[in-house]
Amino acid sequence: MLGVIDLPTYLAGLVLIVLLPGPNSLYVLSVAARRGVRAGYTAAAGVWCGDTVLMTLSAAGVASLLQANAVLFGIVKYAGAGYLTWLAVGMLRAARGMWRTRRERVVESGEAVEAAGERPYRRALVISLFNPKAILFFVAFFVQFVDPGYAYPALSFVVLGAFAQLASFLYLTALIFSGTRLASAFRRRKRLSAGATTAAGALFLGFAVKLTLASA
Repeated sequence: MLGVIDLPTYLAGLVLIVLLPGPNSLYVLSVAARRGVRAGYTAAAGVWCGDTVLMTLSAAGVASLLQANAVLFGIVKYAGAGYLTWLAVGMLRAARGMWRTRRERVVESGEAVEAAGERPYRRALVISLFNPKAILFFVAFFVQFVDPGYAYPALSFVVLGAFAQLASFLYLTALIFSGTRLASAFRRRKRLSAGATTAAGALFLGFAVKLTLASA
């Protein structure tokens, strides 16, 4: 179909890959839990736009350039790790404040986040774009399901990308509505909110370290 081979295997692999936790999905869940469905979809839109850019770059051969140029790969890698670290520090600082004021209402901390001018779309987009391993992944995974003899390989990438975005939409939608349910629990239990924020910050630090140690 349009140069795509072994579609069932691709879809099965795609589901498993999408379900793996990553900084994008974790951030969307965090935003939905703190600010509701609308903000969650705003963050998800940043993820989808970022993934679309990465898929386009992959199809254009940028992944091969990153693999061949260690300096360029290093620049993108460390920039992405630095941004994830910055986000992690912000989360841990917020968690520290929550632990200090456990007896106060969680709603107040949510309002503080609003006042800080958080922009979910932009943050999610940057998290997506500053991930060179994602570009390499799209090529390494997609190319296995493109018929080398097909006259229009770009069209094959579009089909594969469309399925990937659909899977991402369904998964992030589930996370967003799960996040809104978590929000009610966070409002009732300040310790739970502080603990979840601490865990999210620690995970983002882990993502940053993992990206730093990655090789092309």
